[in-house]
Amino acid sequence: MQLIECVPNFSEGRNLSSVESISRAIVGVKGVHLLDVDSNASANRTVMTFVGEAGAVCEAAFQAIAVAQSLIDMRSQRGAHPRIGATDVCPLVPLADASMQQCIELSHKLSARVASELEIPVYLYAKSAKRPERRKLAFLRKGQYEALKKRIEKENFAPDYGPNIFNARAGATAIGARDLLIAFNINLATTSREIAEKIARQIRRAREEDQVGALPECTALGWYIEEYKCAQVSMNIMDYRKTSLHGAFLEVKRLATELETSVTGSEVIGLLPLQPLLETGRYCLGSSKNKESADQLISEAIDFLNLGDTRPFDPQKKVLDYRLQNLPPLRNMTPSS
Repeated sequence: MQLIECVPNFSEGRNLSSVESISRAIVGVKGVHLLDVDSNASANRTVMTFVGEAGAVCEAAFQAIAVAQSLIDMRSQRGAHPRIGATDVCPLVPLADASMQQCIELSHKLSARVASELEIPVYLYAKSAKRPERRKLAFLRKGQYEALKKRIEKENFAPDYGPNIFNARAGATAIGARDLLIAFNINLATTSREIAEKIARQIRRAREEDQVGALPECTALGWYIEEYKCAQVSMNIMDYRKTSLHGAFLEVKRLATELETSVTGSEVIGLLPLQPLLETGRYCLGSSKNKESADQLISEAIDFLNLGDTRPFDPQKKVLDYRLQNLPPLRNMTPSS
């Protein structure tokens, strides 16, 4: 079975009725399983994770983007998280027997339909990007939605799909194929957004300058989350084989100490693979062997990272491997072509 994961990020985290409507659009497509819905009011953002085979995933993504456009008006949208559209980004991730090339081809198919039928400008990013600078979301989000009207008129920022006409309500959407990533937020013992931003800048600078101890394949932002009454360093670990959970946690902890604050814990947005949790568990126990049980290693990792600092962390619900294990066969539920 060629299984594909889709993780659309919607610029709505406060109106839970709208979030529910988008969720229904996804689960209404036969052959798709919605695994996780993660909303945050301060970020004003919801991350949804669903899986299925190519045709079903493409259809569910399109239906979700269509509903998001009808319910989210970017002209009045505000939140801590950078964004360019109602559906800010829609990544496609190969799982099981699916290939990256298949996801790249699917991203083109989805982008063409979104641009044609919904009149939303689409930018291809990550592995699907046609231009090297568009691989990174930071480039596409420069100036955010508020700068999009002027940027889209420039020849060098024309969408990959759709006309270079500003869609005031929906903004634009980034669609692309990528590998698994971990959205990892680290909580600070301060309410200072300035301190969180300073830590994030130091992490980005160290990576860009290839300094000793830098965190490769890792992005970082700083912000304040009202629900938690604390500042956070929000990180995307693009390759957990190069930057571990504990490595990122320890580096933020070190930088926080230099700025006379501390780390209180962390959270994962969406789902994460099992392997990086196991690696952190082994780090905690000082073991490179496989004699410890998965449950023991996960427990060690959760305690070390304090993943329950602001909200409960249940591995059975937040670890992708476990969510997939509990799914019924997908092939029998996928519409025939």
